[in-house]
Amino acid sequence: MEDISAYSQQSIRQGSKSFAKAAMLFDRDTRDSVMMLYAWCRHCDDVIDGQTLGHHAQELSRPEKEARLQALQRETARVCDGHSSEIPAFAALGRVVRRHDLPRRQLFELLEGFAMDAREQRFQTLDDTLLYCYHVAGVVGVMMARIMGVRDAQVMHRAADLGIAFQLTNIARDVRDDLRIGRCYLPEDWLARQAVAPAQAALPHHLPALHGLACELVELAEQYYASARIGMAQLPWRCAWAIASALLIYRDIGLRVRAEGTAVWEQRASVSGRRKLVRLFQGGFVAAHAMARRPVQPPRNGLWTHPDL
Repeated sequence: MEDISAYSQQSIRQGSKSFAKAAMLFDRDTRDSVMMLYAWCRHCDDVIDGQTLGHHAQELSRPEKEARLQALQRETARVCDGHSSEIPAFAALGRVVRRHDLPRRQLFELLEGFAMDAREQRFQTLDDTLLYCYHVAGVVGVMMARIMGVRDAQVMHRAADLGIAFQLTNIARDVRDDLRIGRCYLPEDWLARQAVAPAQAALPHHLPALHGLACELVELAEQYYASARIGMAQLPWRCAWAIASALLIYRDIGLRVRAEGTAVWEQRASVSGRRKLVRLFQGGFVAAHAMARRPVQPPRNGLWTHPDL
């Protein structure tokens, strides 16, 4: 157990320094489960992209990616069926599945997000991009909420909203890096509105137009962050504090994208250690304010919703 916990802690510390800071605010048992689920998510993402803890991606052919995806699907199914695994990330997943009764369907929804990358799917409309955001991040928010004891459907929707907001922020931050490896998560009809052909989007003279579209994603993410703030009021106190802190840290990345223009893509945008500590402190106030009000949850008017959630 200690080895799996240590492996999971290392995965989150090296793979997501922003979330690792916020995760320290969870109670011990919740933190342990959250980190183990993250370790599996990180492992699957790394396998499909041929990278290590989110870095140093290798060039993989489409057949190679599809073969790797099938291997992930097989091992995930084995774990869901109660079998043990010699792969640390899957051993960690097995413990989380047993501890919190995570639905098999949600695990495979995440893998479908990686399948979209493996088959080099194109995103014609905003709905296509939001569906991708749900599969690679929104459903992770749902599973994290389940670990925190949430069973209410409306709170689950808002947990998905937070994951979607995170992924919209990631897409806005990584537009240029993604284009360099042949990926574009911006809706193609948005590109057409700016007279940018997908095959030519990486050309330098398109950067101002791409930044304008990235800012639109940041503005859209704000709506999903706002929804998530309402949902966190239904979480246990330490969970609400951790989630509020993660929200503030990730949101800062989007605000940098909006404020710094195309210069933000000259190096990967991040939040400084000092700024993260400030956000951890502020997260406590945000969570306390939300929980003190505990408002009747208003409708999620206009927000994209997965039909099966």
